[in-house]
Amino acid sequence: MKTIKGPGIFLAQFLGDTHPFNGLESICRWAADLGYAGVQLPSWDKRIIDLQKAAESKTYADEIKGIVNENGLEITELSTHLQGQLVAVNPAYDKLFDGFAPEAYHNSPKARTEWAVQQLKFAAKASQNLGLNAHATFSGSLLWHTVYPWPQRPAGLVDTGFTELANRWLPILNAFDEAGVDVCYEIHPGEDLHDGISYEMFLEKVNNHPRACLLYDPSHFVLQCLDYLAYIDHYHERIKMFHVKDAEFNPSGKQGVYGGYQSWVNRAGRFRSLGDGQVDFKSIFSKLSAYDFDGWAVMEWECAIKHPEDGAKEGSVFIKDHIIRVTEKAFDDFAGSGTNDELNRNLLGI
Repeated sequence: MKTIKGPGIFLAQFLGDTHPFNGLESICRWAADLGYAGVQLPSWDKRIIDLQKAAESKTYADEIKGIVNENGLEITELSTHLQGQLVAVNPAYDKLFDGFAPEAYHNSPKARTEWAVQQLKFAAKASQNLGLNAHATFSGSLLWHTVYPWPQRPAGLVDTGFTELANRWLPILNAFDEAGVDVCYEIHPGEDLHDGISYEMFLEKVNNHPRACLLYDPSHFVLQCLDYLAYIDHYHERIKMFHVKDAEFNPSGKQGVYGGYQSWVNRAGRFRSLGDGQVDFKSIFSKLSAYDFDGWAVMEWECAIKHPEDGAKEGSVFIKDHIIRVTEKAFDDFAGSGTNDELNRNLLGI
């Protein structure tokens, strides 16, 4: 067994225009002061990292890594959640998702997709230059608008959609394979990869590609009423990243999973700061440790109620308290009688 690394913190939700949240060095110093050991970097914000430059210049990548290390931290992974979303966008969402790309690609879905694919390829090389072995992203979606279909889906629609999604991702997965980095899809409502079955459908279409791995975030499964502990049993061999994020689901006689178009505060299902929700993290950390999870426990803060800085401060302690320093021996070793083949055969009567 291995001891999970951490605590880490995903910086995306904390970046801003004021100090210390407006630059890599200052936000790293802030995170370190809170007790974090690692930072997960959003690759779309040039205040943190220039993704293309990190892909094309090992010297620049070393400079970024040096800034993080000088503050007593490690880079856990890079994230391309926004760019990954743009690998596959149904036309119904074009206007909404244009904001994830530079203005030059707005109102041009084909060019926007090409830009996103190139961004992912930059991320593969940048991760390699930074010495990372896993990468966080979204799959994008061509089919989400049909997730609860009315009228019914035409025969073959889902198969065609997953075939196209796989065709778009295969060159990206191959680029990550060349770089020695796992692509970890965050399984998430709004993505075509939103639960175990949809992930399996995609995995089949990419020929069980060894780099098509998983970012485990139990909060999304609480909101879907999915068994997030059994999920680990099913997919532990593919889980290479871990977002530690809490959530709660409180259905009523008026609303359930879909939330009635309400704000986050008023939904039955909502994200919470660590320890304020319903996720059984003791069992999660135990299962991941037992399955030899060899990655980071990274806090992703998304809470409808609590201030983010309070969530970050509490999150560091919460993760530290849940990381299990795994044992190197069995508890009953003191009663062992050693190895004796003759005794074993005698006990078996052979």
